[in-house]
Amino acid sequence: MAAEFNGTYITFGGYVNVDKYGYIYFVIFLTLYILILCANCTIICLIWIHRDLHEPMYIFIAALSLNSVLFSSGIYPKLCIDVLSQKQTISLSACMFQYFVVHSLGASDFLLLSAMSYDRYVSICQPLQYPTIMRKRTVIVLLTLAWFLPVSQLTVGVVMNSKQKMCTFTTGGVWCNTSVHKLHCVKSTFHNVFVLFVIITTGIAPVMFIIFTYIKIFMVAYHSCRDVRKKATETCLPHLIVLFCSTCLIVFDVINDRIQSDLPKTVSLALTLQVVVYGPLLNPIIYGVKMKEISKHIKKLFFQDKQRK
Repeated sequence: MAAEFNGTYITFGGYVNVDKYGYIYFVIFLTLYILILCANCTIICLIWIHRDLHEPMYIFIAALSLNSVLFSSGIYPKLCIDVLSQKQTISLSACMFQYFVVHSLGASDFLLLSAMSYDRYVSICQPLQYPTIMRKRTVIVLLTLAWFLPVSQLTVGVVMNSKQKMCTFTTGGVWCNTSVHKLHCVKSTFHNVFVLFVIITTGIAPVMFIIFTYIKIFMVAYHSCRDVRKKATETCLPHLIVLFCSTCLIVFDVINDRIQSDLPKTVSLALTLQVVVYGPLLNPIIYGVKMKEISKHIKKLFFQDKQRK
């Protein structure tokens, strides 16, 4: 079984004219990957270095940036290799590992966003109790849960997938996303129920929790003074923008997976790449521009020499 598992190769059939535009693809993917690494690592380093950013909200932002770095590293190097190769293939074991990394980190993002919404809820709705509730232990517990829950669930999912018999070895995507499920000969009912359970616990439930907390935040802010409303806007707006973008990207990916065969190949490729471009690249830009404290340190970092002159 192990030899068969390692010896199976899957072909990515989602590329368009890769033999003709391979080098252009390579330059685009490499440039995007470098930009993502630079942007997210800048956020992480700023939060790590500056003590005034050692607060729960900024720690969660650093965790999101770390997820973006790992998420992109699980996809972009393989994309760069594939567009310069004659055949765009991947071993089944490597495919399952990529599937595990990408989806566990994607689910972790939603749990981190829900942890951030809880932090904002306590900060704005229960400000006097904030130091007591959002202690270092609380932050560690929330971070551990945000990373451990998706990893444990996706581990079970990967084990289940590896035991399924495959009848097709060509996927319509350019990396191992949910389309790999279509390669199985038979879709088990238990597997479908398990996937639904994962979607509810790491997707729907966190989003519903975020909506609930922000309704409470806006109700409190509306009946409070101008300073409270300003604080709510400055700290909550970037979070809501990231949540909206993340949700839209996941919906795009799911819809594209369902109607991939009915779309032109170019359109399908464009939709597929939305997930790996906008999320990892926009998150640090949004937080870097909209979060006042982070923006301040970024300006000092890049414009320090000009200010001295």
